[in-house]
Amino acid sequence: MPRRHWRYDRQRQSFDLAEGRRPAGYMVASPGAKGGGTEDPGVFVPIELVNEIRPRVDAWREGGYAGVTAATRALLEHWHDPERVPPQKFFFCQLEAIETLIWLTEASAAERVGIEIPGDGGAFRRLCNKMATGTGKTIVMAMLIAWQVLNKAANKQDARFSKNALVIAPGLTVRKRLAVLKPEGHENYYEQFDIVPPDMMQTLRAHGRVHLINWHKLGWETEEKIAKKKGVDKRGAKSDEAWLRDVLEDMAKARNLIVINDEAHHAWRIPAGETIKGVSREEKEEATKWIGGLDRIHKAREILTCFDLSATPYVPSGKRNVEEALFGWIVSDFGLNDSIEAGLVKTPRVVVRDDAGVDSRTFKSKLYHIYGAKDEHGNRIRDDLNRKAEATESLPQLVMNAYLLLGRDWLE
Repeated sequence: MPRRHWRYDRQRQSFDLAEGRRPAGYMVASPGAKGGGTEDPGVFVPIELVNEIRPRVDAWREGGYAGVTAATRALLEHWHDPERVPPQKFFFCQLEAIETLIWLTEASAAERVGIEIPGDGGAFRRLCNKMATGTGKTIVMAMLIAWQVLNKAANKQDARFSKNALVIAPGLTVRKRLAVLKPEGHENYYEQFDIVPPDMMQTLRAHGRVHLINWHKLGWETEEKIAKKKGVDKRGAKSDEAWLRDVLEDMAKARNLIVINDEAHHAWRIPAGETIKGVSREEKEEATKWIGGLDRIHKAREILTCFDLSATPYVPSGKRNVEEALFGWIVSDFGLNDSIEAGLVKTPRVVVRDDAGVDSRTFKSKLYHIYGAKDEHGNRIRDDLNRKAEATESLPQLVMNAYLLLGRDWLE
């Protein structure tokens, strides 16, 4: 658990090393700030729900996980076992994320008094773990699936758990990467990272079903869309059952399944009758299909819980101040600053020295926004970087200079 953090003083625009853990929260632009430049120190907005849940989970952990099932206790003891193979420990943020979900599900009602988790306006429950990119969200997904399946296998009557998991990816590349969540796979994470004790692995394989899809598969054609087709194929819209067979395949008959949304910031609900400025048609279409598909699954089969994982769980608002756009159902948070301080992600470096000259129009260094800058021939850096080139061709000189200066600063 983080014991200290770098606290930002907004007035002095400097950092002090402070005892204790950084409160959960995020920065938004200062009221009246223009341009979003580095001159704006921003305003810190706490995530109150997470800050209320954290100390309760800490106390519950220190008290020995009161109220958990035998299967859950076996997993928790295994995850914290220093003799695990492989020897590396799970990251604190991974353990905190799964422990928070377990606490919300298995801790006594008295432990959770006063904790109210808002929904997104839909009919099924959503819980979100906010985790910075690079902190191991896929490991948490595997922990989540193991926890759900092994508990359901131990007690089929326990309605808190499911043996069927639908994992939705934001793209084909990510979906292929998530194949490690299938227990039957040769390179599954449950064995590769010793997430499940060896004596429980066969139970996971025998009872658990994990179905991976890309969000595009959740789309469907309405009668209106079909009527507008110019082709000769005028078959009507698919029934719910036919659509479910296409989407869920072998899990089409499953009920009370869990859903895991990877990169869940793509899955947001557009409020009825509202328009959101600054959001592309493609983004709206993706969100509509993703959430609309889940609504259809829930109506026909019921979604027990929808678990969201994202580094940036925001609903586009079209505003620079995004306070109202944050997912309201975030229950744990390990953001970028926490991840940098914990050594889980690379530390950003800023070039201190700068001999690249200034832009004659803005009087800012050419390295200030290097991607949009122009080289000595008047060509934009972005165009040069994105064009097709030979593997042996050098990077633009301005980019090479930036790397050189960064390296010198690092050495000093």
